[in-house]
Amino acid sequence: MFSKITPDILSSIKSVVGADNVITDHDGLEKYSHDETEDLHYYPEVVVKPASPEEIATLLKLCNEKKIPITPRGAGTGLAGGALAIMGGISLAMERFNRILNIDEQNLQAIVEPGVITETFMDAVAAKGLLYPVDPASKGSCFIGGNVSLGSGGPRVVKYGTIREYILNLQVVLPSGEIIWTGANTLKYASGYNLTQLMIGAEGTLGVITKIVTKLIPRPTTDALLLASFATVDAAAAAVSAIFRAGIVPSALEFMERRGVEWVKEHDGIAFDLKDGIEAFLLIEVDGTNQEVIFSDCEKINMVLEEFDCKDVLFADSAAQKEEIWRMRRTMAVSVKSNSIYKEEDTVVPRANLPQLIKGIKEIGRKYGFESVCYGHAGDGNVHTNVIKGNMSDEDWNNKLKDGIREIFELTVSLGGTISGEHGIGMVQKEFMPIKFTETHFALWRGIKNVFDPNGILNPGKIF
Repeated sequence: MFSKITPDILSSIKSVVGADNVITDHDGLEKYSHDETEDLHYYPEVVVKPASPEEIATLLKLCNEKKIPITPRGAGTGLAGGALAIMGGISLAMERFNRILNIDEQNLQAIVEPGVITETFMDAVAAKGLLYPVDPASKGSCFIGGNVSLGSGGPRVVKYGTIREYILNLQVVLPSGEIIWTGANTLKYASGYNLTQLMIGAEGTLGVITKIVTKLIPRPTTDALLLASFATVDAAAAAVSAIFRAGIVPSALEFMERRGVEWVKEHDGIAFDLKDGIEAFLLIEVDGTNQEVIFSDCEKINMVLEEFDCKDVLFADSAAQKEEIWRMRRTMAVSVKSNSIYKEEDTVVPRANLPQLIKGIKEIGRKYGFESVCYGHAGDGNVHTNVIKGNMSDEDWNNKLKDGIREIFELTVSLGGTISGEHGIGMVQKEFMPIKFTETHFALWRGIKNVFDPNGILNPGKIF
C-alpha cells in the first residue's frame, strides 16, 4: 500500500529541509534503525531532520500525496519499538526542535519544543524555583516530545501525577499538513473533545507534535530519602500499600529486587553494603517545604515498615548519598541489560495487588524456565519485569517465551491492571492488546485513526 522514495521525491524532500538535513547512506541510517528495544533493527529509506512546523507540514503533504510512510522519532530511548520505521519510508527525526521557548513564572507554564531533553527542561525550570515532575529513568537523554507521545511516567507519578496532568496544549501537524493547537493554555478545559489528551500516548500515529505547553508547580525545598531492606519480596511488596493507608503520600516509592542490586554493583561499581538475607528493597522519598513535617512522615513510614518485618532502614544523610541511592535505581535497567539476554515488560496493577503480581511472575518463570528481575514504581503499581534468559534453551527462548509473557499479561489484567504503564505499545506489545481490550475498542481506535490519517502514513504498524 506504500510507495518507495524515488529520486524525484528525495529531491523534493531536500528542497524542503536542505540537503544537509537528509540522510540516505547506510551508516548514517543505522543510528535510526533501532531504539532501546532488544534486538530490533528496521532501516528507514531516508532520515529527515526538519526545523519548523511548516517544513513538517510540507513533508506530510508530500507523503500523503505519494503514499509514503513517515515515522516521527525522538531520542530513540523507547522500549517498545514505537519509533522504528518498520514500513520503510521516512524517519522524521525531531532533534532540531530543541528550544525552550518560554518559562512563564506568572502562570506557572512553559512552552517547549519536542526535541528538548527532559532533564534539560527540568533543570531550566528548577533554576526558577519551579518543578516539572515527570522524570523517566532516561531523563538525561530522552526527549520531552517522546515522553508525551508515549505517556511516559517516572518515580514521582505517585505524588504528582502522570504526564497527562502536566500537558495543557499541543501544537500538532496533521497528516493533511494542517497545523493546529489541540486545546488552550488553561487549567480547565470543557470545550468539546479533548484533543490534547488524545495525542498523549498516541505514539505519533495521529499527528506530529511541534510545540508543548506544560503546567509547572512550585519546587519543594527539601526532601528525605530512605532505603528499606526486607528479607522477602512479599513483605516489601505488601508494605507499599500500607504506607499510603497510613496517610503518607511519598514523592517516590520504588521497588528493587536483590538480583537487580547485585548487577548494579557489578556493572556500575556502586559501593553498597548488600547484606546476606536481604531479598528486596523499597526506596522511599518524601518531599515538601517543612522539614519537621517531612521528619514526622518518615517516622510514620518507619512504624509501618516495622509491621512488615523490615530488617534495616538507611536514612540518606547527604546529597551525595541520596544521589548514589537514586543512581542505583536509575541504572538498574542498563545493568540488567549488560548481564544477560533479556526482554523487558511494563506491567501495572492497583498497588495493593503488587504482592500477587510479583509472586505470579515468579511462578510463571518457573513454569517456562526463565528467570526475572522485577523493579519499578511500586507506589503507583508499575513494575518493570525483566525476563532473563539465564539457562533457558535458545529453542524455548525463541518459541515458548512468548507464551510465558502472555501469561504475565493475563495475570496483570486479572489483577485489575493493564499491559503498559509508561512504555507504550509500539510494535512489540500490540499482539497482546486483545488480552485487555475488546473488538469494540479496536473499532473505535481504527475509526479515530482513519479520521486523522485516512491514508495510514503516520507511524504505521504500531499499537494495533
